[in-house]
Amino acid sequence: MVAKLPDIADGVVLGLVRGGVPVAFEVAKACGLPFDILVVRKLGVPWQPELAMGAIASGDAMVLNEDLLRSCRISGGQLDKVIQQERTELHRREELYRQGYPAVPIEGRAVILVDDGLATGASMRVAIRAVRAEARRVIVAVPVGAKSTCEELKGMADEVVCALIPEPLEAVGQFYRNFLPTSDEEVRELLKRRQEDPAL
Repeated sequence: MVAKLPDIADGVVLGLVRGGVPVAFEVAKACGLPFDILVVRKLGVPWQPELAMGAIASGDAMVLNEDLLRSCRISGGQLDKVIQQERTELHRREELYRQGYPAVPIEGRAVILVDDGLATGASMRVAIRAVRAEARRVIVAVPVGAKSTCEELKGMADEVVCALIPEPLEAVGQFYRNFLPTSDEEVRELLKRRQEDPAL
């Protein structure tokens, strides 16, 4: 699907760390485009870390769920503490994964943002914000996504490509034979393969 898009000859495929990285690697190979990563960290509610009150990405991009912040009565101090913790972890992961390898330049190019699926879309929203200022065109590409999230992202990205839009989407993992977490080592290995393969 992505390979058939027009106007992506100058494109670069960015996998959202970590789950989006193996998917992005395959998309990059199929499209014959450079592959790289984008580190995104969810900002979890302090007493319920799986519940995203926002997200941050490389380059200090951030999105917040203002409704959730109000309904959960998150104080400014609580929010700042979580942001600081996740920024520290984001920078640690950048160094761990890249091992000195430079990021692929995105300025003036079509940027294809890939994740393993879209549920709430918090990570993808911050990813779009992280690349929007430099990218010529922003394309979101995922194997599966919630209908409402895909529709919302169409207002932020230039194009949204989603292979499956089940209604309702209960869990992204339902659509994978193997939905084990992507390890740090897998991310590093795929970036290393990028360095060794001139096509990537």
